[in-house]
Amino acid sequence: MKQISRDKIKVRGFKRFKKSFGYSIDGLKYAYKYEQSMFIHFMVTIFVLVMGFICELSLTEWAIVLITIGVVLASELINTAIEAVVDLVTLEIHPLAKIAKDCGSAATFVLSVIAAFIGLAIFVPHLVEMFRIIL
Repeated sequence: MKQISRDKIKVRGFKRFKKSFGYSIDGLKYAYKYEQSMFIHFMVTIFVLVMGFICELSLTEWAIVLITIGVVLASELINTAIEAVVDLVTLEIHPLAKIAKDCGSAATFVLSVIAAFIGLAIFVPHLVEMFRIIL
């Protein structure tokens, strides 16, 4: 097998940029289609965005919410990549493979819990105020 130089693959330009963008979309499609957690994160994202409009979040609150959503979705994509690489290396149930997969999953879990607390801190005051007006 002929070895290809990495320098030749990494040539810059609009054509490469366009391909890279397509690969990113492919990754999002894959994760949405095959990863249950990514589907759940997307559904929660839609709910949070709708609630953000209903609650009329401030610009700062929107920034915090969007950054939080981005971090959680990105961590889920990284976790999916870790799982794929581990499966590429071995499909055996190996203790180190388990550690890699469990730690990737735990990272996303930790960020999701933190995101939930951030969401509560931002949305609860708005919801309390909305219900105070209604009642």
